Amino acid sequence: MHTHRSQGFTLIELLVVIAIIGILSAVVLASLNTARQKGNDAAIQSNLSAIATQAEIWYSTNDNKYSASTGSICTHAGSIFADGVITKAINATVIANGGTALVCGVTASGYAVQSVMQTKNASNATQYWCIDSSGQATKATTALGAGATTCPS
Repeated sequence: MHTHRSQGFTLIELLVVIAIIGILSAVVLASLNTARQKGNDAAIQSNLSAIATQAEIWYSTNDNKYSASTGSICTHAGSIFADGVITKAINATVIANGGTALVCGVTASGYAVQSVMQTKNASNATQYWCIDSSGQATKATTALGAGATTCPS
C-alpha cells in the first residue's frame, strides 16, 4: 500500500525562503539609501559650482560688484541672488538637500552660499558645502553665519 504524498513545499521551507528574501531586501535598501544621499550631495556641489560661475559673470557685467547693498537672504534684490540662473540653482539645491534653505551672504565685494549635505561625517555631525567669492568650495561642519561672505574653515 502506497501513501500518496503531495508534491509541494512545507510551511517551514516557505518561511525560510521568505526570511532570506526579507534580509536581502533590507541590505539592498540600506545600500540604495546611502547611494541616494551621495548622489544628492553631488547635486548640491554641482549646483553651488554653477552659482559660483554665474556669480562671476554677474560680477563682471555689474560694475565689478556682487550686490548694490549688503544682504543675508538668498533672494536679495539687486544682487547675484536676483539672477535667474542662480535662482534656479538655489531651488535645485534646496530640492537636493531635502528642503533645507540655503544660507547666503552678499556685499558689493563678496558673497558666500552654504547648503546642508545629506551625508554626515564619521562622528555623525552635520556637514555643509560652502562656496564663496574667493573661489573657495569646501566641506565644513560649521554653519555659515548670517550675512557672512567667507566660508568657515
